[in-house]
Amino acid sequence: MKFVHRLGYYLGGFAIGLIILMFFLNGKDASCDYGPNARTVKNISSKPIFYSDKASVFITNYDLDSTTVKNLVKFGSVDFSESNIELDSCKVYKIENSYKERDIELKIKNCDSIATLLDINYTNI
Repeated sequence: MKFVHRLGYYLGGFAIGLIILMFFLNGKDASCDYGPNARTVKNISSKPIFYSDKASVFITNYDLDSTTVKNLVKFGSVDFSESNIELDSCKVYKIENSYKERDIELKIKNCDSIATLLDINYTNI
């Protein structure tokens, strides 16, 4: 069999496989969260988030809501050098993001079943 025929069979089978794969994964929330930042953010986002008193005051003063805070966590980047990940029970992460063209910083305590927003503030006030 010539190389051109083998290449044609390979590409044909590959295309059919892609179509079948797209059919099975269509509508599913399949993601590839392999990096440490993506895994941490996904882990925190999957839990209910409670607010400390300090965070509640900030959220009230700046008219933020729970959806905004969830999105700040979900699309933020974790600063592992500033985070306290050496703890055994609940790790404290610093997440940086921007909101309305201002940099914002969140400190989140991530436990087994809940996440607590300890502090939230703008970094360039």
